[in-house]
Amino acid sequence: MSDICVIAFYKFVRFERPDLIQNDLMAALQRRHVKGTVLLSEEGLNGTIAVSAVHADQTLATLRGLPGCGDLGVKTSTCRDMPFLRLKVKIKPEIVTMGVPGTDPTQLVGSYIKPEDWNTLIADPDTIVIDTRNDYEVELGTFNGAINPNTETFRQFPDWFDKYKRDLAATGRTPKIAMFCTGGIRCEKATSYVKATGIEEVYHLDGGILKYLETVDADNSLWHGECFVFDDRVSVGHGLMQGDYQLCHACRMPVSREDRAHADFEAGVSCPKCIGTISADKLAALRERQKQVRLAAARGENHIGDDVIMTPRNKSGVA
Repeated sequence: MSDICVIAFYKFVRFERPDLIQNDLMAALQRRHVKGTVLLSEEGLNGTIAVSAVHADQTLATLRGLPGCGDLGVKTSTCRDMPFLRLKVKIKPEIVTMGVPGTDPTQLVGSYIKPEDWNTLIADPDTIVIDTRNDYEVELGTFNGAINPNTETFRQFPDWFDKYKRDLAATGRTPKIAMFCTGGIRCEKATSYVKATGIEEVYHLDGGILKYLETVDADNSLWHGECFVFDDRVSVGHGLMQGDYQLCHACRMPVSREDRAHADFEAGVSCPKCIGTISADKLAALRERQKQVRLAAARGENHIGDDVIMTPRNKSGVA
């Protein structure tokens, strides 16, 4: 059993001066040797961090000691190795970037649906189910019957939904809308936006896919595939067990077992999704990096590399 605890969390809560929280939070987490990324803004906090299991309870107490965060919900799991190299506590305009001024889940939000009640809601033919994640995440797995907006970033969701709502209105249909994402933060903010457009019955999966996979067993699940996560595990399945995907170091996209068996896959360098698009200089640098990874492994050491999972469409590394 690994002694590394991975903690994913977020909460929409008003922080009038996040800059007054930043330094104290950083110092408190550093004392527990926490690594990972925490985002702070006037709308709340969002993060994925990792810590030795012996310090997990104290770390949670620190987070829940922040103003208005006594009921902070978290998703915890374990991993074989520390997935991050350093700790970052950053201040951002939004803890999840939608880019629509006035969208405020602390004032207007959809109804929370517990994982154990989610199957009943999405199996209802009057419910429209929307995956609010990005296209490369949906590719790994999703729920039965979910609509994929094919967005490259969460910023594109409002425009996509505005068009979808117009098309929906043309049919005269007034359905229930249920939305989900990895940990709950994007779908929660999406419900705030959708309700502000005038739709009344709006729901989202409390705790997101991660809480569902932790709570609902595989035999009763309506989830298919794996769930992309923003750390070195890359993907998880039911029970939050580490999945089978790896990350391409060139394009930063998840690659499956089938991708890795492809003739165009080169470990640590490129994959079938980006073959032919990488410059010669970058390929040379990636091959040198992979060489150093192998040498470090032979010495029984970890190679110093990126400390968060970065994709072209998620620069923060926090879901």
